[in-house]
Amino acid sequence: MTMTHSETKSARISGTRLGYRFNIVGMVGLSIILCWALVAIFAPLIIPYPVGEIVDLDYFGPMSRDFWLGSDYLGRDMFSRILMGARYTVGISLAAVTIACFTGVVLGMIAAVAGGWLDTVLSRFLDALNSIPSKLFGLVVVAAVGSSIPVLILTLSVIYIPGAYRFARALAVNINAMDFITVARIRGESTLYLIRSEILPNIIGPVLADLGIRFVFIVLLLSGLSFLGLGVQPPYADWGALVRENIGGLPFGAPAVMAPSFAIASLTISVNLLIDNLPRKIRDRSE
Repeated sequence: MTMTHSETKSARISGTRLGYRFNIVGMVGLSIILCWALVAIFAPLIIPYPVGEIVDLDYFGPMSRDFWLGSDYLGRDMFSRILMGARYTVGISLAAVTIACFTGVVLGMIAAVAGGWLDTVLSRFLDALNSIPSKLFGLVVVAAVGSSIPVLILTLSVIYIPGAYRFARALAVNINAMDFITVARIRGESTLYLIRSEILPNIIGPVLADLGIRFVFIVLLLSGLSFLGLGVQPPYADWGALVRENIGGLPFGAPAVMAPSFAIASLTISVNLLIDNLPRKIRDRSE
């Protein structure tokens, strides 16, 4: 059975729209991520109490109308501290994953296009760096240099650059072997042109998905370092530090220790749900 011109055009338009459409699970994940992003941006304007002020006479206080998530081990408002903690957890992780993926992807594409000794040197060096356990590397660097936000960002970035490099290089090597790259070389196009106009547009979808996965890894690593006391320092705290501070309330079922744990889980699970349910035309670079 043949289709009329109008039916064919309608199906093509419908398919294009469906290609960029998020399903309900992806929309839920995206909504939670955007919610935490807005909280991180506007936290100082919406917190009900200063994060360092003792406002409750009871420690590990229960949830109430005045303290929505109870109070911590000193009597500070947990709701305010979690909102401000989002600024550090989301901000540090986003900065680190941006630096790591940008650096890794650029180096990976350069290595794939240039080949030869440059590819060998970069690959061997980053392989050696990747062989160091991430938590051990983070512990050594932060303990030696000191814990500050710039140090945390740079340390987390260095840890995840090798993985981003290997991923981008593997994609770029496949693209570099295709006929249209050979034609561009014959035309005399520069390496910069090949990277910017030919390779990057064909790997951007998988790279964005990889960025989301590495963001989750960085959130968890940052939370682990903060739990060990090497993250954001008092009186401020990210979510991992909030769990460490209030771990003594665990036998009492205090919301002060459970709330930041749920915050970490909600962010990381939402990012995974979004990545798993990206529109088809973003996931599939061949579309």
